[in-house]
Amino acid sequence: MNWTLSWTEVLGFATGALCVWLVARQHIANWPIGIANNIFFVVLFTQAGLYADAGLQIVFIALAAYGWWSWTHGGGPGSTEALPVRRTTRTEWLWLAAAGAVATAGLTLLLSRATDSTVPFWDAATTALSLAATYGQCRKLVESWWLWIAADLVYVPLYAYKGLHLTALLYVGFLALCVLGLRDWRRTLTQRTAPAALEATV
Repeated sequence: MNWTLSWTEVLGFATGALCVWLVARQHIANWPIGIANNIFFVVLFTQAGLYADAGLQIVFIALAAYGWWSWTHGGGPGSTEALPVRRTTRTEWLWLAAAGAVATAGLTLLLSRATDSTVPFWDAATTALSLAATYGQCRKLVESWWLWIAADLVYVPLYAYKGLHLTALLYVGFLALCVLGLRDWRRTLTQRTAPAALEATV
């Protein structure tokens, strides 16, 4: 591993860990920190031959801009209220599952034919999972943490296989932070819905 790659991985490690911790805390600063993290990983993954993951970072930057606005404005035109944590609807699950399947199949085919990727399916599958999880994060869907957990369980051995050991370690940390994020968002949801449930019984 050369000097540039080493520093890129270190900076990716630091900004990535901070970003996930801020997301779990529902802190708006996670978005600019996340954009910096995406830029570091574009370089890192391109050098490692993980082309889908490198391209994914560009999409993440666009989604981060949307998520930043969505968290601030509640996702509605002219709204100034913060976006509330909520559960994923059945319709959203169907759309996410369909989009994920199509994205995985399409990217696997593309990577197999157009690149020298040695792990086209796993690169594609983690890309699709990450996109679905990021969309859920942008909309503050509790179940987005489960999608991140599934992605991280694949990312850890994938990055270790590619020799990105510090990044693999980072994703072990991500996995732990995702569990904490899931717990915290569930707690927030319970606190928000409890008063409404109580009123309905009165």
